[in-house]
Amino acid sequence: MNVKYSPLVDSNSPIVYVRPVTVADLPQELRAQIGDVETVYSVHRPDGARLALVRDRNLAFTLARQNDLAPVNAH
Repeated sequence: MNVKYSPLVDSNSPIVYVRPVTVADLPQELRAQIGDVETVYSVHRPDGARLALVRDRNLAFTLARQNDLAPVNAH
């Protein structure tokens, strides 16, 4: 049975996801800029577009809220 579902969150939604990212998984150019940190936090849209990388989780949530976005945890 093929049933089409509408997405839970559309691309214009203010919801953004905050998740930890291992620095070793990032491109070399970014790793060189980040320094000796092992984990950073990504703020991204429901469609996966990355908006920001920041040093800690609290900063990621603050950044999102300051830009009128609604941050939620993603694993």
